[in-house]
Amino acid sequence: MTTESPRWYTSSYSNNGGQCVQVATNLAATTGLVPVRDSKNPAGPTLGLHADAFATFVDGVRRGGFDTV
Repeated sequence: MTTESPRWYTSSYSNNGGQCVQVATNLAATTGLVPVRDSKNPAGPTLGLHADAFATFVDGVRRGGFDTV
């Protein structure tokens, strides 16, 4: 069990438009999870994604796999 606190950050690409999520990748090594939360509601629920699933998602974004245009 870890006592490390999540270090939340919002992507610099979010353009501060209010429709952002925050992630805490610092916990991936110790817990195997990447917590994700709504930046507008930091006290609200957190979704814990498996680190490998989060890495696959980020890779897909970088490759344009979710582009709709």
